[in-house]
Amino acid sequence: MRLRATCALLGLLLFTVFDASVCLQTVVRPDKGSTVTVSTQLPLDRCAVCTVSGVNDTQISCHSSLPLVPEEEVKLLFNCSESLEQTYTVTITRTIECTKDACSPTTVETQPSILTEFARNFTWEIKAPERTVVRLDILGDGLVETSLPCPNGFQYSAAMSKTNSKGRTEYCRGGSVTYLDLVDQAVVSVQVKPKTQVEPVLFKASAGPLEGKTMVITMDSGTSLLINRDPAERECDICLNFGSTVKCSSKSKSFTDVENLSLEFVCLKPQDVYTVEVEKKIDCTTSSCSPSVGKAYPDLFKDFKRSFRWDISVPERTVLTLDFPGNGLKEISGDEKCQDGFQYSVSTVKSDGSSKNNIYCKGGTVSQLDLYGATTVAVEVPKGGDLDQNTFNVKAAPRGGRTMSVTPDPKTSIIISRVTSEPDCSVCVKTPKQTCDPKRQKITDPGKTSVEFTCPRPQDIYSVEINRQIDCTAVSCSGDIVQAETTLFPDFNRTFTWDLKVVSTRTFQLDFPETGMRQIPKEETCPDEHTYSLITYLRTGPAAIGTFCKGGPVTTILARYKGRVSLQVSANQKLEPVDFKLTVGPESTLIAIVKVNLPRGVSDTDFLTPNYPDSFPDKQQMQWNFTVPAMHNYTVHFRKHTDPECIKNDVEVEYLKEDKKPTKLTVTDPQPKHEQGNFNMVLRNCETNTTLQGLSLNYRVSVMRSGHPVLCSVDLTKQQGVSLQIEKITSDPYCEMSVNSKVEEKINVAEGTKAELSFLDCLKEDMRLTASEVIGCQNVSSCPASSLTVPKLDSCLPMPLHSFTWHINVPEESTVELVSPTGSLRQSLPGQECNQTVSLTLTDEDGVSVGDFCSDGIIQKVQVHTNISITAKARDFRKTTGPFLNVSFSQEISETIIYRVTPKMSSPTVLATPNWPQGMTSFSSASWILTLPSQYQADIQFVNVSQPRCQEGHTGITVKMLGYEEEMLSHREDDPPPKTLSVPESFYLNMSNCVPEEGSFGVLTKIVLQKTSNLLPIILGIAGAFLLLLILLVVICVVMKKKKKARTNKDSSIYMGKGNIFRPGDNHFTKSRSENNSHIYQSIDDAMVYGHLLNKSNYADNLPDHFKGMQVDSYRTFTGPVDGSLPVIQEPEPEPEMDLYKPLDPSETFIPSRPRTPIDRQDSLIFQDRRMMDNELYTFKSTGEINTIQLFDVNPEPQWQMTEESL
Repeated sequence: MRLRATCALLGLLLFTVFDASVCLQTVVRPDKGSTVTVSTQLPLDRCAVCTVSGVNDTQISCHSSLPLVPEEEVKLLFNCSESLEQTYTVTITRTIECTKDACSPTTVETQPSILTEFARNFTWEIKAPERTVVRLDILGDGLVETSLPCPNGFQYSAAMSKTNSKGRTEYCRGGSVTYLDLVDQAVVSVQVKPKTQVEPVLFKASAGPLEGKTMVITMDSGTSLLINRDPAERECDICLNFGSTVKCSSKSKSFTDVENLSLEFVCLKPQDVYTVEVEKKIDCTTSSCSPSVGKAYPDLFKDFKRSFRWDISVPERTVLTLDFPGNGLKEISGDEKCQDGFQYSVSTVKSDGSSKNNIYCKGGTVSQLDLYGATTVAVEVPKGGDLDQNTFNVKAAPRGGRTMSVTPDPKTSIIISRVTSEPDCSVCVKTPKQTCDPKRQKITDPGKTSVEFTCPRPQDIYSVEINRQIDCTAVSCSGDIVQAETTLFPDFNRTFTWDLKVVSTRTFQLDFPETGMRQIPKEETCPDEHTYSLITYLRTGPAAIGTFCKGGPVTTILARYKGRVSLQVSANQKLEPVDFKLTVGPESTLIAIVKVNLPRGVSDTDFLTPNYPDSFPDKQQMQWNFTVPAMHNYTVHFRKHTDPECIKNDVEVEYLKEDKKPTKLTVTDPQPKHEQGNFNMVLRNCETNTTLQGLSLNYRVSVMRSGHPVLCSVDLTKQQGVSLQIEKITSDPYCEMSVNSKVEEKINVAEGTKAELSFLDCLKEDMRLTASEVIGCQNVSSCPASSLTVPKLDSCLPMPLHSFTWHINVPEESTVELVSPTGSLRQSLPGQECNQTVSLTLTDEDGVSVGDFCSDGIIQKVQVHTNISITAKARDFRKTTGPFLNVSFSQEISETIIYRVTPKMSSPTVLATPNWPQGMTSFSSASWILTLPSQYQADIQFVNVSQPRCQEGHTGITVKMLGYEEEMLSHREDDPPPKTLSVPESFYLNMSNCVPEEGSFGVLTKIVLQKTSNLLPIILGIAGAFLLLLILLVVICVVMKKKKKARTNKDSSIYMGKGNIFRPGDNHFTKSRSENNSHIYQSIDDAMVYGHLLNKSNYADNLPDHFKGMQVDSYRTFTGPVDGSLPVIQEPEPEPEMDLYKPLDPSETFIPSRPRTPIDRQDSLIFQDRRMMDNELYTFKSTGEINTIQLFDVNPEPQWQMTEESL
């Protein structure tokens, strides 16, 4: 009741101090020789320990820490807002004073009943003379050293100094430690949890002289020993025994090449005061090391903390290999510690003088290290740690380098730069003198250059920049394709850079391929590890236009004056660069112009301003040109931006659209939404306060479908036989076609029908329109000739006509004939391809292609006896509607197809079997009728013949001249390949197929015309001409003979009573008979007068008919009837004589014809019959000298000469 009353009273008195508290009051009397202190860590306003005294306990004094007087009773009041057990700590301190051989008290008591409600800390301080050891024997269970809290509530600790807790050791009960050896100033403590029962006596104390720790040391030659003292620890001497002399000192000691050295540490636990370092040197050549093992001394100073160090020296260009036995090592960072206390460190001095240090712990995957340069290996061993005697093995070998030859392109530089500080390596360039540098080398010589790296894996140490200078100020750069050098340093991290320069007022233009580019933040890399960047150089400094990856809407970038394009490619990544096109662009004041083709469908594309997220350049502007797909809406959204502090002008965003006024906005205004059409966006910066964050902008352009369909009504009721087909040719999911409100992937509008078509978000390129027409009849007589023309289709169709097909149905026992309106066709074959605006494709009724044709060739006509389809393709059917072919029908042919061909003399003719090169269909045949020009022959060359293995029948190649039954060539599949064949006349070429079991039948034939050089036709022609001439002469002779016979049977003269003789139409013979000498004989051969010579039968029989019968030379009087007086004919005036005498045509006169010079050899003037006498016969001649007869030994052919005598 007293306790409760007191606590209640205290609660009233301390109401203003503690809002809610726990109260405990007790009486305490500390034992003699002990100092008791009660304390709390909480502030006084929350927890306090108070003394209560005075009348009725009215005097209260409260503290956070309260020392109690030994052997004096005191009433304590504990008042706290927290739990009392966890808040207060009681410290009970006693002193154990010892002499050199005894201690007081000898038993260490605890006063176990004092303040058991709280945690207690029993502490004993040791006081003893120098070189005196105090031993505390532990009563009861022994102790075990630990670093964790003890589970039974008793925590022992021992420290050699109360001011230095570094050497404190923690113990728990239940071990083998039965005593503690302590020295002066040492402290022993026992921490007990609240309400834990404590034995009255824990230790028994005794004292004695301090005996030092003695050891004998022997070390190998070249090994140094260093014993270091921790200055913070207590005094501890090291005594060296040199026989009769002992030297002691508390300073650090160092020894070299020691043998049987006696050491004594005059202190308790010298391992807490001193640490030991052992140093050893290892010398290496380029091939070996001595010693080859990093040897340690595992039993030397084992209770001490030890450090073993090996200094290894190596020559230049030598690789040092360290092999660590056991479980290997694990590398850690510099601030980490090894849990077991074994820590390895490897420090290497590089060729540039810098050093690298790596730290390792036991238990890892590192079992071997390759090092370059002088190396130091150190191992820290904890107290009592076991270390293998052979810590590592060391080997040396010449450093393996890597040499390569490079040949840069002209105006190309190669810069090799170090990117990591380790390992040690140099790059050496020989041009022609070798220079080495561990950091950087630059190669500018376009010739072959040798590059050597002094390390085996330089790709882990260096990166390569391949720079090309392109100056467009002096020369034109139009159309240059910028390509990356793919063969240089493929296993290095590479950066390809192109430094571009144009005239200061112009721009350089980069055009990317169809795949385009997309912009990414500069800190990101592209998925294919090909990252592009563009920088332009302004007067105020470089501006990063952006970082880009392959595959995006950016198609063109224009930048001003001078810039750099970079491509970063990771090591061992196959180089697949974008070959962009460089041209000189127009003049511009903008930083850059970016052209963007936004994709179709729903898309979001992000763009960043130059230098983002840093500041956009001051007083500059940039433009983006956006091409928006048809039937799509776009929205511009500013995602992130920073506003600058403008000193002059304002930040402005301007939108430009064709045929519309510009729209100017600020970056905080609402941007365009759901608009259509192409647009340009210009961003203008103001003059800013450069000490603050400037302008930056990250914006997005979103595209979506507009949803407006294109409608078309198709009416084929007026187009007989015409049908339409529309199909999607792209995989665009946003293109939607429908017919009569039904969505279809392919639309067919049948002939004679109507259809309502709809196209939603479909471009012309997404769809293909084809049309067809069926042409046919019942029989040949009802099939009129027609021309193939493309009918006019509905103009509402949004796509152009791709092709038009005529399906021609041939009546039974009929053949369709195809003729080009231009006169001839040409088949598209190797060497004579069709490159015209219109092409025709012929296919048979089974869909097998016959071939592709165009106009102006060698094929005059094509005859096909099966149904056939003809497909016309044109670049623009609006400009070309036909006619494409003239079609007619005739009687059936035996072959599948016949070509009538007229080869050209100027170029070879190439013929191919139908469906070349795939092969003819089974049991089909094809023929060519070739008409050759006169005096030309054809050389047939079978350029390419593919023969099948026939299952039924045989293939055949047949050549026959037209009009001949004999075959010049007959070849089938099992015959040797046909050779070149010469055909002198027009001929017939036939190809027929079997039923192939394997392979196909196809022939490519080449025909070359050659002018004939055979003499036989020439001789035959000449002979024929002579024969014809001879026939003409015979005819003339017969006619002459008949005329002469008629003349001999009539009177040879006519009496004219008066007047002149005249010949109608003869104006040249102007003299009268009395005035000319035509009736006067110049000479008479006397021999010819005698009749006996002329009556010989053998001679007379050989004369012409007009020389037979009565020969009259005298003038005979006309005795015929006379019809009165003769008419008087007035002759024309005589014309002046001409130089040439015109022969008279006998048909133009009334008088009989004069004897003409005979055409037979006997009648010729140059002929003389050897049977005649030696006389000369002169016939009628004109006045003048006698023309003698020339005689020949050989009878010549008649030679006609037009002379006056012959007339």
